[in-house]
Amino acid sequence: MKYFSQYMANAVLCCTLLACGGAANAGKDLTMNEADGMIRPPAFSGSWYVDDPAKLKTELTGYLEHAKAAHGLGTIIGLIAPHAGYMYSGPVAAHAYRQIKGCQYDTVIVIAPNHREPRLNFSSVMTSGGYQTPLGIVNIDNDMAVQIVSNDKSGTVRESTVGHMGGRPDGQEHSLEIQLPFLQTVLGDFKLVPVVMGDQRQLACEALASAISKAAKDKNVLLVASTDLSHFFNDSQADRMDSVVRDRVNVFEPEGLLRDIETGKCQACGGAPMATVMMACRDLGAGSAKVLNMANSGDISGDRSSVVGYLAAAITKQNSESGLEEEEEQVGTDLGLSEQEKSALKEVVEETLEAVVNGGKIPVYDRYNGKLGEEWGAFVTLNKNGRLRGCIGHIIGTQPLVDTVAQMTRAAALEDPRFNPVQPSELDSIDFEISVLTPIREIKNVDEIVVGRDGIIITRGYNRGLLLPQVATDYGWDRTTFLEQTCNKAGLPRNAWKEPGTKIEIFSAEIVK
Repeated sequence: MKYFSQYMANAVLCCTLLACGGAANAGKDLTMNEADGMIRPPAFSGSWYVDDPAKLKTELTGYLEHAKAAHGLGTIIGLIAPHAGYMYSGPVAAHAYRQIKGCQYDTVIVIAPNHREPRLNFSSVMTSGGYQTPLGIVNIDNDMAVQIVSNDKSGTVRESTVGHMGGRPDGQEHSLEIQLPFLQTVLGDFKLVPVVMGDQRQLACEALASAISKAAKDKNVLLVASTDLSHFFNDSQADRMDSVVRDRVNVFEPEGLLRDIETGKCQACGGAPMATVMMACRDLGAGSAKVLNMANSGDISGDRSSVVGYLAAAITKQNSESGLEEEEEQVGTDLGLSEQEKSALKEVVEETLEAVVNGGKIPVYDRYNGKLGEEWGAFVTLNKNGRLRGCIGHIIGTQPLVDTVAQMTRAAALEDPRFNPVQPSELDSIDFEISVLTPIREIKNVDEIVVGRDGIIITRGYNRGLLLPQVATDYGWDRTTFLEQTCNKAGLPRNAWKEPGTKIEIFSAEIVK
């Protein structure tokens, strides 16, 4: 891929303290275990993360304690986590690993990108021995590793130590090693299948995913994709590019992610591992993915002119096999809309959408009983196959609610500047939700914001951004991330909400869908 070649050309730059945490500790010798084969020693302890076991355990435990535990995810079979130095990416990675704390998996398959080894143009699977960290040795699951290699018919998945052991002092790969201490901390004992991908093509992703899913079928396995996001753009540009990755992960579209990386809409050095893990998890029954946390190196360094992006996500399948139903998280507030009023509003959206998309006018409505006739602000959000297709609203009610909803339906379908107008052929694929807004009020203390209940409006000068209450819940954001993303929506720096002169307002909404 175009980006991968650019990334390799900048490999030295990618290993600066800002991006990844320091230089490799590459002088350590390889050791042999007579029973299990070659043990790959830690190459980055003492530089990218501390080499003292007690201090390392304390640091990782601290990250995990500050990470948010998500609810209602289902059964986690895949994770996405960053791989920079822990001082930069550790807090983000902890949001992924926090979700599996105390879980048990027989085998963990970690798929990492190749940054350093020019000989590696295939997916390299180390099939014997183990990986050592300051927390101990993780032994390789020989049977599963060999099975994955034997399942491949494309020739892109091979048994090899290339990309693992490193043939030169600068040939050690960090992106796999950096995941292991976290896994050791949250899981304890487990077996490992380490994979380093040197082939970034979709064909290679599909081949490796197929080989893994066949080997892992009916087994208790966790898949981990190791990746950072955009490299060395300013904070604003990085946020825009990284949001493309976020959206592709949230709608569980690995093929779309690869296309966006290829065309330069976004960057992810581990784009191929991400896509492979999503594909394999899909084959194993996963139906959704959720981004849990995002940040960049500027959040730690304070330098917003050149940052590296990080993302944590979980890939899940529902618990239907055990008969468990996922509890739906309450979002927004209850304004007292009756079931009849909710049904009437949904009919308004359906009828208006059908009319205006086919070239007609908004139907005339006279359903002004109860809250339908009261002046409420409202947004109408259109989605297609799980992706945003249009969203427009009035934040202050100036006319009967039923008329506001009809007009916002037309605007969302035809006038959202981010999208082309909805076409008649798309109507069967469109679903929607209506957000009926409470009055807006300004706040002085952000501690008043309750994630899941409140939406945020941030205004500074001529810049203004609004995010609905359900957005934070959908993306698993905490309060700080919600504020930062609202600033981003306003076209402001991430931390503008902290600056004097920035106006912060909140509201809630009853969600009808």
